Amino acid sequence: MARSLPPGWDVEISFAKHGQEGVDLIRQGKGDVVFLDLNMPVMDGYEVLEEVQKNDLPALIIVVSGDVQPEAYTRVKQLGALDFIKKPTNKAKIGEILVAYGIVESQQLLELENDLAALDKMPAPVNDTLSPKIVDFRDHYQEIANVAMGRAADLLARLLDAFIVLPIPNVNILETSELHMALTSVEENEAMSAVCQGFIGSGIAGEALLLFHDSSFADMSKLMNYQGELDDNGQLEVLMDIANILIGACLKGVSDQLDVGFSQGHPVVLGQHCNIGDLINSNTQRWQKTLAIEINYTIEKHNIQCDLLLLITEDSLPTLNNKISYLFEHQ
Repeated sequence: MARSLPPGWDVEISFAKHGQEGVDLIRQGKGDVVFLDLNMPVMDGYEVLEEVQKNDLPALIIVVSGDVQPEAYTRVKQLGALDFIKKPTNKAKIGEILVAYGIVESQQLLELENDLAALDKMPAPVNDTLSPKIVDFRDHYQEIANVAMGRAADLLARLLDAFIVLPIPNVNILETSELHMALTSVEENEAMSAVCQGFIGSGIAGEALLLFHDSSFADMSKLMNYQGELDDNGQLEVLMDIANILIGACLKGVSDQLDVGFSQGHPVVLGQHCNIGDLINSNTQRWQKTLAIEINYTIEKHNIQCDLLLLITEDSLPTLNNKISYLFEHQ
């Protein structure tokens, strides 16, 4: 995000780890212009906007988020956000917005871009303070998933005419035996149905696993205008439709960011009306040590909840990390 700002722009940049810290920085006078995410711990972006609006804090806020649902855009505008940029960030779009709202003059932006062109011809410095330290990739995985889940939620929201509540993706590298403990929103005795779909491409392989809470079938079938009887076959039809939407859109979001093409296998039903322990224990041979990215989707005003997991094989991690390193260094 910082590298996407106009080069040479004479500003002090502060970074907040969560929404409450962001509000504190604004109160300290360090938020004349704020680039605000929506999915954050402690306070999310909506709560930050509400706090700024309620207390009339001096901040020009531009939302930068992977949640691109039409309703998300409407809500942040109603809460006083100047504009909305979808992730991943884009230098040209940010420049346009800064000029449009008079934050940077168009002539000043042109001069800054000319300065950048001159700098590009110089040898690169050994230490770039804005370059991520490629040591722990957890934050990188999380950000890739953030963008991908937002695209999937947007598709689902448009199809169902509903607002999808998005979490912060949960990232773990773990053994299969630890998988059910990593699922933060799933209770051991809760009945679930599950579909998985394999994917492979450019040295990266894994499976997408959709866990759908059985208590969600009634509301989901109504939103989908399902006309058939909601017996096991009807629930299976609903389950497969949701799996196709979320898995397909999420994998497309990941592949677009990493510039890889994934081939997807046929979806496989792992079980219906099982608890999470039984589902995982009966499929331990499918997954060994794995990178697990968990995304929990809920739908506002409806009793609907499902978990999408991207389970990426351990031997895919070197290739994945190389792709991510290049993306974050050159974005």
